[in-house]
Amino acid sequence: MTDTTPNAVPPKSVTTASSERVAATLAKRHAAEKRFRMYGIGAIGLALTFLVILFGSIITQGYSAFWQTEIRLDVHIDEGEFASGEYADIRQASFNKMLRASLREVFPDVTSRKDKKELYKIISSGAKYELQNMVVENPDLIGTTVSFWMAASDDVDMLNKGYIDRSLPESDRRLSNFSIGLVDTLVEKGDLKSAFNTRFFSNADSREPEQAGIWGAAIGSFWTLMVTLLLSFPIGVAAAIYLEEFAPKNKWTDLIEVNINNLAAVPSIVFGLLGLALFLNWFNLPRSAPIVGGMVLTLMTLPTIIIASRAALKAVPPSIREAALGMGASRLQVVTHHVLPLAMPGMLTGTIIGMAQALGETAPLLMIGMVAFIADIPGGPTDPATALPVQIYLWADSPERAFVERTSAAIMVLLGFLIFMNLAAVLLRKKFERRW
Repeated sequence: MTDTTPNAVPPKSVTTASSERVAATLAKRHAAEKRFRMYGIGAIGLALTFLVILFGSIITQGYSAFWQTEIRLDVHIDEGEFASGEYADIRQASFNKMLRASLREVFPDVTSRKDKKELYKIISSGAKYELQNMVVENPDLIGTTVSFWMAASDDVDMLNKGYIDRSLPESDRRLSNFSIGLVDTLVEKGDLKSAFNTRFFSNADSREPEQAGIWGAAIGSFWTLMVTLLLSFPIGVAAAIYLEEFAPKNKWTDLIEVNINNLAAVPSIVFGLLGLALFLNWFNLPRSAPIVGGMVLTLMTLPTIIIASRAALKAVPPSIREAALGMGASRLQVVTHHVLPLAMPGMLTGTIIGMAQALGETAPLLMIGMVAFIADIPGGPTDPATALPVQIYLWADSPERAFVERTSAAIMVLLGFLIFMNLAAVLLRKKFERRW
């Protein structure tokens, strides 16, 4: 007879079968967990692989832009080219003529008109301005002979860096055999070298690759970000404080919150179209000016700053508000004296991330005309300017091989700024973050 009492012990065979089923189930779970872990590790590894390939391709194409081929010439600053020692007369002298005379002295065998044209092309067309600036800074050089290192042309620079294949037929190269012979002669004399490319960091944009630099675009980005910061931070923080601390909870505030979240996902070019219609066509503000670019980027970054600021305000414990109210503080005093100081690190972190996003934007700036060729360094937010992302876009569209390396080098500089800003946001959060 089977024992049916409540405390009856199940047969050993039943217990063994249950244990085996549990063990088989656990084995399947552990195998599934292991597979899932491997999938995750594989996904991270794949992402890191593509990241390494991306950075590797940028660095390998762009590192050479930090070096520039230079040619040394003994240039006689002919006193007969100057009417007087005054500043204006120095600028009017023919420095190009002096450089060409020095080249002919180095290569006296070059006599034909065609060969002279080839000879003059081995130095940069901007070399005359470098010599001019040197004489303007030191007028005592007039009448003397100076040893002057100047930038070589972009084709000579590419040859020296190995981007022009000498073994190709002459018709398939940008440099003729005659020009390559001139370069080889300079190398034998020790009058050609590679030097750190200070022009890349000190010049504005130029049609000549060897004279093109990022300083003008960097200053344009600086003024644009300053306008963005001065407008977006106070407006974004004020809007977040009102919505989180003072606004009544009704359908209108719910509608505002939904729209703020939607605006954070709107494509950036839409804000550029809004800026084009509002700031340029309606308010008639200057095109290609950092002040307009900053206002457009303000519209784009405001949702990000508002959302981050509201999250920082929500992270402040309610007990702090209740304690301040219990001590007799008003709602405004509670927010300004207690809640806002505690939420400020999170707000600053969100602002820095929003500014980093604005720094890398191109589409809104293209719509307001900041794609124009600007050869001067802007002196203020109302001067015509471009920005680093737009400068990269312009150089990437240029056909010269020398602009390829400058495009990659400018991307490296931009990525450096973005990494620095994100690192600053992380450090700021670590330093001022409080846990309750």
